[in-house]
Amino acid sequence: MMAASAALALALWLLLPPVGVGGAGPPPIQDGEFTFLLPAGRKQCFYQSAPANASLETEYQVIGGAGLDVDFTLESPQGVLLVSESRKADGVHTVEPTEAGDYKLCFDNSFSTISEKLVFFELIFDSLQDDEEVEGWAEAVEPEEMLDVKMEDIKESIETMKTRLERSIQMLTLLRAFEARDRNLQEGNLERVNFWSAVNVAVLLLVAVLQVCTLKRFFQDKRPVPT
Repeated sequence: MMAASAALALALWLLLPPVGVGGAGPPPIQDGEFTFLLPAGRKQCFYQSAPANASLETEYQVIGGAGLDVDFTLESPQGVLLVSESRKADGVHTVEPTEAGDYKLCFDNSFSTISEKLVFFELIFDSLQDDEEVEGWAEAVEPEEMLDVKMEDIKESIETMKTRLERSIQMLTLLRAFEARDRNLQEGNLERVNFWSAVNVAVLLLVAVLQVCTLKRFFQDKRPVPT
């Protein structure tokens, strides 16, 4: 009995998180991208948490479907309508500074009764808290005496590199979205070309058969043969 109790206590100790982990604060907000299929006549909304006093950049693009357009709205955590667009193929919007809470992004395809849409969107955060943390780290590490290489120069170089890498990732993601949209258009055009080519071939064959039958009728002699 004592052994079973000890084993149960050891299992609970291994499964439960250590003290202090739950109070470490919420995890940092990360950039994200998502591609989904929006059915015809439907509206779909997404909720994204955002910290206070940050920058939120929202970018969307319709990469598939007839017309390549969709209605888009963006609401603040307080329910204030920030962006409202109708029948757009793409768009880029920036909210700065942000409010703490959940932002609501809605894509509406209710105006279309037949065609579904393939939509890609991306959320990019630029929090000011990261800069404050870097400054605090630099002050803690920097010694009192003057250094040959200043920490400020190193910090500026790192920030510049980080900004350029993030912009490169954004451009690559956008290029992938453009490539997906162009591929969908080309595949749709190929299907239409193949369909109408098959229809034309079938019509040509039918016309050829009718012409042959008509010519045979012209040369048929239906007069009775005298015996």
